[in-house]
Amino acid sequence: MSSPTLSFRPTALVWLALLLSVTGTSTAQVMKDHIAHMPRASHVIIPQCHGFPLHPNRAQIEIAQVEAKVVIREQTARTTLDIHLNNPGSQQAEAVLLLPVPDGSVVSSFLFEGSASEPTAKVMPAGDARQMYNEIIRTVRDPALLEFAGYNLIRSSVFPVPANGTQRVRVSYDHLLSVVGERVDYYLPRSESLERRVPWKISVEIESKQPISTIYSPTHEIVTIRPDAKHATVQLTDAATLEAGNFLLSYLHEGDGVSASLFAYPDPKVGGGYFLLMAGLPASIEDAPNQIRREVTVVIDRSGSMAGEKMDQVRAAALQVIEGLADGEAFNIIDYATTVSSFAPQPVVKNDDTTKQARAYLAAIRPQGGTNIHDALTEALRPEATDGMLPIVLFLTDGLPTVGQTSEVAIRDLVEKGNSRNRRIFTFGVGNDVNVPLLDRVAESSRGKSEYILPNEDIEVKVAQVYKRLYGPVLADVKLNVTDTGGNVTTKLVRELIPDRIPDLFDGDQLILLGQYQDEEAATFHLTGNFLGKQRIFDFTFNLAEATTKNAFVPRLWASRRIAYLVDQIRQAGAAVVAQPTAGAAPIVHDPRYAELVNEIVRLSTEFGILTEYTAFLATEGTNLNNWNELIASCGYQLNTKAVHIRSGIGAVNQAKNFNFQKGQTVLNRGNAYWNDQLQREANFNSVQQISDRAFFHRGNRWIDSRLVSNNITFAPMTVIKFGSDDHMHLLEELIRERRQGVLSLQGDIELMHQGRHVLITNDDC
Repeated sequence: MSSPTLSFRPTALVWLALLLSVTGTSTAQVMKDHIAHMPRASHVIIPQCHGFPLHPNRAQIEIAQVEAKVVIREQTARTTLDIHLNNPGSQQAEAVLLLPVPDGSVVSSFLFEGSASEPTAKVMPAGDARQMYNEIIRTVRDPALLEFAGYNLIRSSVFPVPANGTQRVRVSYDHLLSVVGERVDYYLPRSESLERRVPWKISVEIESKQPISTIYSPTHEIVTIRPDAKHATVQLTDAATLEAGNFLLSYLHEGDGVSASLFAYPDPKVGGGYFLLMAGLPASIEDAPNQIRREVTVVIDRSGSMAGEKMDQVRAAALQVIEGLADGEAFNIIDYATTVSSFAPQPVVKNDDTTKQARAYLAAIRPQGGTNIHDALTEALRPEATDGMLPIVLFLTDGLPTVGQTSEVAIRDLVEKGNSRNRRIFTFGVGNDVNVPLLDRVAESSRGKSEYILPNEDIEVKVAQVYKRLYGPVLADVKLNVTDTGGNVTTKLVRELIPDRIPDLFDGDQLILLGQYQDEEAATFHLTGNFLGKQRIFDFTFNLAEATTKNAFVPRLWASRRIAYLVDQIRQAGAAVVAQPTAGAAPIVHDPRYAELVNEIVRLSTEFGILTEYTAFLATEGTNLNNWNELIASCGYQLNTKAVHIRSGIGAVNQAKNFNFQKGQTVLNRGNAYWNDQLQREANFNSVQQISDRAFFHRGNRWIDSRLVSNNITFAPMTVIKFGSDDHMHLLEELIRERRQGVLSLQGDIELMHQGRHVLITNDDC
């Protein structure tokens, strides 16, 4: 939007402050007088929400798009919002803009097309804003207004939106950012409603005097460009522009090696709460004198099904890996079909001569025979690891084990019990005819990752993408222990860590570790590992008493990873069931050991509003949320049908994609999107709403608090509160103090657990 098409109306808060200091007039009185002299508005617009007509029979103004451009310099952010409005009505709309903003925000400019008698914009403190909210709520009677009650507001002058036309508004405001240790947090208030799918394009430019270690958003998927150590540009991915919810962006200043910070959320139910440890590496390691070198073994399936283009792509991928190694690093090639062959008895050092020999060896490989996965893995794990190097295996297969030891359990045990050299195995399933749970477990148990290459995808490109991420090992063999305030190592302060085995960190990686904490005393986290070739210990002390409900993303991310872990326990147990089926045997989920896991999956899914392909039925209108046994049975059926019995084919690959996303999830998935058994994206279950730190399920015209479901509460509400009543306003004030006012913004009646009470809020007259 170019400024010549707009009227520029600077807001001089300095003049306002001077006026107040000279006259002694309160901010509230100035705003009251200002509002009294403004023309009567026909609409109120909250860009994070929608437009509200103040008179009946007026068309609602539509928010077509919002573009947010943020510039962060040290601890100060300037946020510029370009708001695009459409008026579908036949009458010009005189609209008032109400913009929720963080505490301490100061308006720097306000622009819009056209002119108005009072073209100004001012920040209204939360107390004054509440009075305005109350008046608007009584007039509009729309629960959606309540989501931002309690916020400071920027209120603009009345401006016209032409009949059957558009209006563009630009608002800029400055505010100081929250700084916690070496972490800087930027926060942009936005609606959490899944129904308001207005695209928000958000970009952030960061300028820092100190090098930036890592940049992270737990709320939206981002793309980061780092021109140098002190500057970065962050943008939402295309898919994330339609994701609901507040936008949070955090970055860490670089420290001596590993930098870290902690987000904590209090929850007495677990004894203390949940935490997210965010750790980052130095911005650049190119000049580090003692980088960890790699030993890479490429294991190639040369069975008959690999003939043709697949074999050509695999040869090219293997050669690209070898040529990508630095001189002095090590490699080997193992190829297998019915039998197993290798380039060398053990990995060799890369140089011009060995690279030339490897090229000739790859060219001579000819596909034929079966698929002997067991012996190929045995040969890859057998040699001693090259001294001082990180041992990595890239294992490719396009089929099920057909030769030698074919038992899924035996092959899995081989890796779990026979990997004495601690090789990291990265598995690649080529096509859909592979044993997906097996490849997942082989990778998971060895600190590697699994990847699946669909029939229409290029093997060379996919392998290259994974291998690129393995450049420059920075921190390997990572271990974590925790000490209390007395310096004593303890296993009581933190528990339920996910992942329980911390992965190696490569150049550009970040660590997101989730868990539960006990009590609120300070705790010191000790990260130990091989940092750039030297054993190092990094100590970080965090005050868990600073936990806040603002960090509601923490328990949700933990719960999503926990569900993935529980599902995989059942999926892996299915290997023995499928290998030795027994006629008439009860499903594995009826076994008390696994029935307990099913119960926990449903409990976490309902409490946090997290859906998977095994619990998507919770979003279905016909599902009876009051019948816990029925919910358990439905989930058990889905797990038994899919996770246990589908072990290859497209239906297994989609489960692997969902598992790999969830087990390492770092960003919220408010719409509960997942891959279905046709590898199509199922998304946007609007009947399940995550809002504030609560979750709700929609039934009929009513939203039901997830805590009523997960605790199996079926009794009638203890209290009924009518929208707009004094009791309703009192409840709103209580929720504002808890930072949970958003739960009242749901359309329809709401069953809510609040301070131990089962409350029904009736919105039927809205």
